[in-house]
Amino acid sequence: MTRLPELNQREMLPEDAQPVFDAIMASRGRITPTFGVMLYSPQVAERAAHLGTYMRFESSLEVPQRELAALAAAHLCKCAYEWGQHQAPARTHGVSEAAIAALGGDGPLDGLDETEALIIDYARQILVQHTVDEATFAAARKRFGDRGAVDLTATLGYYSMIACVLNAAGVPAAQ
Repeated sequence: MTRLPELNQREMLPEDAQPVFDAIMASRGRITPTFGVMLYSPQVAERAAHLGTYMRFESSLEVPQRELAALAAAHLCKCAYEWGQHQAPARTHGVSEAAIAALGGDGPLDGLDETEALIIDYARQILVQHTVDEATFAAARKRFGDRGAVDLTATLGYYSMIACVLNAAGVPAAQ
């Protein structure tokens, strides 16, 4: 059960926050539980929506890489809602079952595609240890370039923020 009722109807918001609601609806077609909670702080919702558009659709990472990073952040932040929301898109865009299983089971990365293993290892380091070792950072730069290494780090940070908001509000996994 959520701790905050989702603000998922325009009339639930004060008049000055309704343009933010409208902009999110226009860009996404609906108000997800994530934004239904974030709209308690319209500026947070508006700015997160803008950043989220870049992270999800415009970053230098390929779509499967973005989805795996989103799954990694969801799992490592123990966010059942976000984990559930990104499994199907990850599969649709080619993330391997082996990578999803290794991530979800906190298993070894042996035998995984090199890029999938790198993303999971990078995520485990930055989100658990709060740093990335030299070898892993160098591997990310080599694989994704400097921009891509920053995009990967920011994607993990963005989805960790989403996980924090959802977890704090008690948003359960979708049924």
